[in-house]
Order: sequence, then structure tokens, then C-alpha cells
Amino acid sequence: MGKNFKVGKNSHTNPKRRLLLKGAGASLAGFAVGLPGASKAAGSYPTKPIRIVIPFAPGGTLDVAMRPLSQQLSTILGQTVYLDNRAGANGVIGAEYVANSPSDGYTLIATSASFALNPSIYKNLKYDVLQDFTPISALMQGVGFIVIVNSSVPVNTLQELIALGKKSGNTLTYSSPGIGNTVHIASELFNQKAGTNFMHVPYKGSAPSLNAIVSGEAQIGIMPPAIVMPFIRSGQLKALAFTGKKRLADLPDVPTMAEAGVNDFVFEGTWMGLLGPKALSPAIVNRLYQAITKAIQQPALKQAWVNGVSGYVADGSSPAEFSKQLKDDVHRYGDIMRKINIQPS
Repeated sequence: MGKNFKVGKNSHTNPKRRLLLKGAGASLAGFAVGLPGASKAAGSYPTKPIRIVIPFAPGGTLDVAMRPLSQQLSTILGQTVYLDNRAGANGVIGAEYVANSPSDGYTLIATSASFALNPSIYKNLKYDVLQDFTPISALMQGVGFIVIVNSSVPVNTLQELIALGKKSGNTLTYSSPGIGNTVHIASELFNQKAGTNFMHVPYKGSAPSLNAIVSGEAQIGIMPPAIVMPFIRSGQLKALAFTGKKRLADLPDVPTMAEAGVNDFVFEGTWMGLLGPKALSPAIVNRLYQAITKAIQQPALKQAWVNGVSGYVADGSSPAEFSKQLKDDVHRYGDIMRKINIQPS
């Protein structure tokens, strides 16, 4: 009970602050140095449309973030960049498709931290997260999740929810986009910390799991702000607490977990990142990274992310930085899965 659970590397807490571009100039310059023929190869790429696989259902946070980014990339690269939703198995189906695609830069994957979780969930993945993909850039970093309940649940504070959950005979359920994703982890960590036993009901994607709470099929969720904010504003959902280090600017009246009486619980959520198949040419990686850094600086994309992706800040980290984060997360999430006793199957 005394352990301080902290997940996520980013310490920013205000999604409306200036969107940050991490070391773009220096990292980009360093990455391009020493690549013989890089400028020539990159200059001829792309020559046809680029597919970005989204391994989750449409309407989720990642999907919402990637749509305006794909538009910017289309303009910058001079070729259509389109999204292909291939949902299922916590992102495994889409990831497997990309892992088996040609390493030519025309099939990529935009995914979340669940990508780093899957080795701890599935015993027999048909790909290696660290060996079969080429990291390009971490696009955004999460700053926290919101604890929400359906408006019909008779609670208005986190402590009231905890008390209700501990009453005998009460079977309250929480939804998630699947087994072993960051929403599932945050919820089980909360169960442990608060001493509750809310039942997990997994769905196939963020949008279906959110719809379950809005409809009352499930009662509770611990989810990214971007997808729940419209329902909080409409009164269909009640926000009880925020899992970040500080209050969310969009919900200044909603307390942090510590302020709500659950100490030593900080969960900053997930990241969004772009990868290609293994052995992707450094020149193509560099070309894509340049396009991403330029796209993130565009006012239209900044505004779209501020408006539609609450709870995240722009990142734009280099391929090397993203590669390190991915490796670190595979090990960190493996440790967390063992702590909450989720066994690979």
C-alpha cells in the first residue's frame, strides 16, 4: 500500500500549454549525419501513398490524434497519407500486419503504450516488439487519466465511489479497451490501492469501452481525457479525480488522486508513437522524422491536438529517444504486470 506507482515519463500537466518539440533540431541533425546517400534516397521517397495502421477501433484517442497529423504529413510529403484501422487483441492484429509488411516505408503503424505491454500479456506473439519494428518518433505523451462514472452512479467524490465499491452485494464494473492495456493497468492499480474489487469488462477498443460507460452497461472508467471530455461536459459522465501529478487544466475543479484521498498514486497514461517494419532504411526514417517535426510545428495541428486530444502534449522525440523509451517501457510494464498479477496467456 505504501508503494508509489508512477507510470509515464512526461511531467507536463497542461495540454493547452505550448506544444513542445523535444530536441528536434539537434536530434534531427545528429540522426542525418553519417548516412551515405541518405539525402538521395530520402529525396525519392515517397513516390506513392503511405498507409498508417491504427491497431484500434475508430474514434479512440489515437485515431483522433492521427487524423489531423496524417493530413499534415500528406501536405509535407506530397503523397496521400491515410489511416487503416485494424483493431483487435489489444493492438496485436495491426502490429502483426505491419511486422509482416515490406520495409519500404509505405506501411507504418501508429500505436500506444499497449504496444510495449503486449509481450507481458501474450506468450506467443508472432513478432518481437523490439526486433521487428523500427521506431520513428514518439508523437505525444500522456499526462494523466480521469476517473469517471456513469451519471446514474450515486457518488460525487472518489471516496464515495470507494465506499460504494466496498459495500457487500455491490458489483460495480469498469470497462477498458482490452486486457493488459494502460486503462486496464491503471484500473487494477486503483483497485489495489483503494482496496476495492471493481470487476473488469474488456471491450474491443477505446470507443466501445467508453460507450459502455455512457450507456450504463459498465459504471466506471479510468480513461484518457480526450475521449471522455465531451461526455463530462454534457453531464453523461461524472469526473471524480485525475491521475496526473497536477490537476488537468481542462478540469480545474477535479482533484488529483492525492487530493481525493488516494495517496502515492500517479499514473500519467500512455504515449503515441510511429514505427515501421524492421530494417527500415535510415534515410526513410529520417525523411519521416523530418516530416513529423515539421508537422508538429504547424499551428493547425497544434490547435487540433489542443482541442481534440486533451491530456496529452506533443513530443516529436528522435528515433533514438523513442527507441530507448520503448525498451524501458517493455521492462517497466512487465514489472507492473507482475505486481498486479496479470499473467501472460
